[in-house]
Amino acid sequence: MQTTRPALDLSTTIPGTMMDVPLTIHWIFQHAVNNHGAREVVTRLDDGSYFRYTYADFGKRVAQLAHALVELGVKPGDRVASFGWNSHRHLELYYAVPMIGAVLHTVNIRLFPEQVCWVLQHAGDKICFVDGSLVPAVARAMAVRSDVPMEFVVMGPTTTELPGARDYEELLAGQPETFDWPDLDERTAAILCYTSATTGDPKGVMFTHRSTVLHAYAAGLADGLAVTQRDVILPVVPQFHVNAWGVPFLAPMIGAKLVMPGSGMDPASLIDMVDREKVTLALGVPTVWLAVRDELVRRDTTLPTLKALVIGGSAVPPSLYDDLEAKGTRVIHAWGMTEMSPIGTAAAMHSDLEDATPRERRAALLKQGRFSPLVAWKVLDDEGKPVPRDGVTAGALWVRGPAVTGSYYRLDAELPVFEDGWFHTGDVCTIDELGYLQLVDRSKDLVKSGGEWISSVDLENELMGHPAVREAAVIGLPHEKWIERPVAVVALREGQSVDEPGLQAWIGERVAKWQIPDRVVFVDAIPRTGVGKFLKRELRERYKDLLSE
Repeated sequence: MQTTRPALDLSTTIPGTMMDVPLTIHWIFQHAVNNHGAREVVTRLDDGSYFRYTYADFGKRVAQLAHALVELGVKPGDRVASFGWNSHRHLELYYAVPMIGAVLHTVNIRLFPEQVCWVLQHAGDKICFVDGSLVPAVARAMAVRSDVPMEFVVMGPTTTELPGARDYEELLAGQPETFDWPDLDERTAAILCYTSATTGDPKGVMFTHRSTVLHAYAAGLADGLAVTQRDVILPVVPQFHVNAWGVPFLAPMIGAKLVMPGSGMDPASLIDMVDREKVTLALGVPTVWLAVRDELVRRDTTLPTLKALVIGGSAVPPSLYDDLEAKGTRVIHAWGMTEMSPIGTAAAMHSDLEDATPRERRAALLKQGRFSPLVAWKVLDDEGKPVPRDGVTAGALWVRGPAVTGSYYRLDAELPVFEDGWFHTGDVCTIDELGYLQLVDRSKDLVKSGGEWISSVDLENELMGHPAVREAAVIGLPHEKWIERPVAVVALREGQSVDEPGLQAWIGERVAKWQIPDRVVFVDAIPRTGVGKFLKRELRERYKDLLSE
């Protein structure tokens, strides 16, 4: 799990050059403990109470966890899974695991049991740390394959037994509060995340210590997320969603207070957290903030300390942008991918817009933003030529950089998304003269609901497995709450019959609940292109108002 590099030949080093100090997660850890030790980490627990400690306390517990991991037999290169909410314990794993040379694999708790089992097996995880309230979900996943060897550690109280599981706090109890951290190469693997933003099985992206530290530095820039030591940060985006967009490393590095929501993701709980902890910056997908906005309107109240929201995962609805700005909360529209660690752009104000009209500034800030200094990009037309930077001409987006993956984990097949050191994002976009990115389309086979990808091809394959279905096409349609939801267009076999609820129930036994199409439309035949592909553009236009009717 570690890429070696040639040893530094001191005999040829030019006098006066910089120290060769590796960029590792330990560098962030030591800085946070030594320089921001009094700042707090606060977690909302499942019972609604709050747990709090300082970064200095955090440092001691991370050392205790490291000793416990070694006693459990975790060695450099081993993969350790986490299956949890955003919490102080999950944060401790983010440091202890990679700092002993192992790899933390953050598992998406929203995956279907078969998918959870698959990623645990594919990653080769040795141990899985699971939140107490999520033990039933893990138990269902492990029931899929009884031959997958796995040890479990339960974080917090649970009402369900997981045979042989150890208790997190008991493992830490009595362990030394200091640890002799090993010197690691900065190219050592640190974090493993899986993305389902393609068809087929999820694909693993392995972040190194170096890419993780660089991403944290870039994310904190003034024209990035603009985080300061005075901030109180609430990451509503889950830690299993590309490391909560880097916040577990950014906040301690800057010394910002960190508020972890645990399982309290409902609008009332989020409003309570923002209010009582004086949150200044929060991060999450639009669906979360639409619900929070509606609850604030219902209560006829505001959140005066909340100065900015980082919104990604889906495009920011203009109405949400306007409502938040009217309440004094600045919207930072951001875009990225798991393959990019993940932040690629952030919508900060360009100096050339200072004298622009409010409408012009709003139009720019509703775009996905300007690129991080870590990301090189090119936008190419169908012939592979660069498109003009006019904000109108669209093309395929390719990226490269020190925090962009060059391959997928344990995937030997060559994929066309990697070419000459560049990664094809699968997005179609425009770039204007000021460098603002705007996504105008994306891979047609994907639906993005509430910030989570749903593969339309996978749903189509499942639907066409029904004995009454001849062919099925799945499209994403606009939805008031979830931004986009899947709708299935189905043609039945001659002489066969099945109704909408029956087909939804059938597919619900084969995919996660949140992936079930909201509607099933029955047609005699699905329109196709000249080469036999489903003409989804026509379907989207035909049914564009279906979910709003």
